[in-house]
Amino acid sequence: MTYLLPFEWTDTMVVLQDACPESTMEEIVEMFEKDTGKNFNEYFSEFDIKPIGVASLAQVHIATIRESGQKVAVKCQHPSLSKFVPLDVLLTKTVFDLMYKVFPEYPLTWLGDELQESIYVELNFVNEAKNAQKTADYFKPYHKLTTLRIPNVYEALPRLLIMEFVGGARLDNLKYLDDHNISRAEVSSCLSHIFNNMIFKSGFVHCDPHHGNLAIRALDDKKSDTGKNFEIVLYDHGLYRTIPNQMKIDYSKFWLAMLEKDSEAMKKYGTRFAQISDEQFPVLAAAITGRDFDHALSGDIVVSRDESEIENMRDLLVGNNVFLDLMSLLASVPRIVLLILKTNDLVRHLDESLKNPLGQERTFLILVTYCAETAYKDERASISRQFSKWSMSWCSGEFKAWWKYTKRCCKLYVYDVAFYLHNLRKEFI
Repeated sequence: MTYLLPFEWTDTMVVLQDACPESTMEEIVEMFEKDTGKNFNEYFSEFDIKPIGVASLAQVHIATIRESGQKVAVKCQHPSLSKFVPLDVLLTKTVFDLMYKVFPEYPLTWLGDELQESIYVELNFVNEAKNAQKTADYFKPYHKLTTLRIPNVYEALPRLLIMEFVGGARLDNLKYLDDHNISRAEVSSCLSHIFNNMIFKSGFVHCDPHHGNLAIRALDDKKSDTGKNFEIVLYDHGLYRTIPNQMKIDYSKFWLAMLEKDSEAMKKYGTRFAQISDEQFPVLAAAITGRDFDHALSGDIVVSRDESEIENMRDLLVGNNVFLDLMSLLASVPRIVLLILKTNDLVRHLDESLKNPLGQERTFLILVTYCAETAYKDERASISRQFSKWSMSWCSGEFKAWWKYTKRCCKLYVYDVAFYLHNLRKEFI
């Protein structure tokens, strides 16, 4: 929950998104020629020595391929990583293990385990190319809802990735949006569709969603197939995780229970999907929703969060052992749940940064629509397992499931119209 951390922390750490220390040009040229067997100057007619982004594992340069004249983005792994990563992993695990022995109330050993599990996957850019293609293919039928653009990969080697160059501005660059007449509400809606689709439909989820891996790209004219004048670009596909189907179902039912303000069902499905105890549930509910305990546990999260609530949450983290409870929760939930929390936090933070004129209620309703569809599919699957197709019991069960789903959709539609009219009225007051 980055918006609750001190600004001194967040402002200092934000450079890690796209402005880490860079490798020298000599190192990049040497690695390119060693890994490809090609002459660097013969392969590229132009190569910008100043990277457009530098992360902890790699940096990206703009270049032009001599043979085709194609402008590309070249992702180059830091050549020194192969030497230092094993040592870094060992040191990280050792430090966190020692910290746990001295300060058992701060369980951080899972961070070392997560690093060891993911780092070697991310270091092979061939995996990233496969993930990028898989995600691009999956989202083609959803292009109208998401306007998602994933750069094509032209060549992939373990330490080098040559991709289509697709530039853009940061999603929270409000001046860029306004200068290009891009609707903040539409951007917010598309973002919500992208990440909720990943979680609830495909289950194949981008593991590092942050501002540095997302961009907004203005189009000269509205696309005829989408009616939108922008694309949302998603970079860095090095690490994905697959959400188990039952976890998706329990997670969707948690949100549906919140929509209906059914606190018992919220606890039932929240503890089930996160695999935690009842005592840990209040902290989980606050972490998922980004709200204080009163709003999260009552399901009253449709109303926008104000500054007093954020201040209250900061105070809670400082006192009452809530910070220790949060640390314990992060250590005990499955790693995939941490990814879901991170994705929620990103969408919520971007929604606030965009100052969505339709309000965060719209984002919440999009999320719950995906939840309703997930729960409906689960109910239909359960009916098919229990009864023979076209039997009376099967037909009755199908109709009841459809009617329940239809009522939910109608309810969400009414909410959507009501919130739209409410926000429209506020604009004219």
